[in-house]
Amino acid sequence: MTTTRDTRPGSTGGADTPGPLHSGPDEDYTPEQLAAMSREDLDRLGARYDGVEIVHVDPGPEPGSALEKRAVRQVGLTFTLAGVFALLFIVVYVGSGWFLPDWHWTITEGGWSALFTPLLGLFMGLALALFGIGLVLYTKKLLPHETAVQDKHDGSHFDRVTTGATLVGGYHNSGLGRRKLITRSLLFMGGGVGLMLLMPLGGLIKNPNKGNPLGTTSWAKGVRLVRDDGTPIRPGDQEPGSLETVFPAVPGGNRQPDAATMLIRLRPEQVESLSPREGQAGWAYGEYVAYSKICTHAGCPVSLYEQETSRILCPCHQSQFDVTQGAKPVFGPATRALPQLPIGVDGEGFFIARSDYHEAVGPTYWNRERI
Repeated sequence: MTTTRDTRPGSTGGADTPGPLHSGPDEDYTPEQLAAMSREDLDRLGARYDGVEIVHVDPGPEPGSALEKRAVRQVGLTFTLAGVFALLFIVVYVGSGWFLPDWHWTITEGGWSALFTPLLGLFMGLALALFGIGLVLYTKKLLPHETAVQDKHDGSHFDRVTTGATLVGGYHNSGLGRRKLITRSLLFMGGGVGLMLLMPLGGLIKNPNKGNPLGTTSWAKGVRLVRDDGTPIRPGDQEPGSLETVFPAVPGGNRQPDAATMLIRLRPEQVESLSPREGQAGWAYGEYVAYSKICTHAGCPVSLYEQETSRILCPCHQSQFDVTQGAKPVFGPATRALPQLPIGVDGEGFFIARSDYHEAVGPTYWNRERI
């Protein structure tokens, strides 16, 4: 009877009979002998014992040749441009509001706010694209190319030493040690791209309450109440029981999501039953009251007004607010009253705000009472 067994390293299932696993000829070479060998000898020895078969070798350009110098310049220029565009990204990101114009969430046809985000995307895209192109050029034009087939097996001290020699040989063959232009441009690009990728993290650690953006709006003392088309409003412009959405008379005021306000002219019987919230007496002007249009539950626009019941309805989750009771919630999931805007009239007879809202508009958030 004839039996066969496969003892090749990496074969499926291993050997058919017990025995030591293939792990390099440690018994043939002591650590002292391996330490005394050169890197090239270790590289060749490891390849031979690892069963590596070199199919094809392309050594790359001759060191110091015109072909190599041209390839080095191309790769160095590509890496340098990648670093330059990464730095431009940093300049735009950090400089906005510092030595460059400030950037805001505004809808404009031009100006810095319209260019800020596209410039960030352009500079980051060019930096990353040139980084990839530089790596491809470096690999294609400067690195030696070889095709090899290697069996897989378990590792040992012999394998670790010879593998280390192979890695060092790869660095030596890359030519980074003598191609200073590529090394310097690579370091320059790496620093720029690294900073570029870290810069957006600043938005995660920046204090979001700086300047109290959630607790303030564009309403301020003396700011007129205007319609969507920018026309101001006089006390006699509305009929009793009517509601009109107004905005602050500031640039872009009709597009600010937190500034929309409901100006309501109450009917005589509503005025008689008017009961302002504590501390808000005198915030109305005659028959007129003004409340935020942003629901305190989920931030939806509340503008469905039933003058017969004096209630404002939110269409999203059916919260209802009584305008004669300081816009307190009387039905639905909302738990806070709509903020009231103190209003008055200027010397020309147009409605103005007497101050900003005294509380944050919109839904509740975890630290709302602290800002």
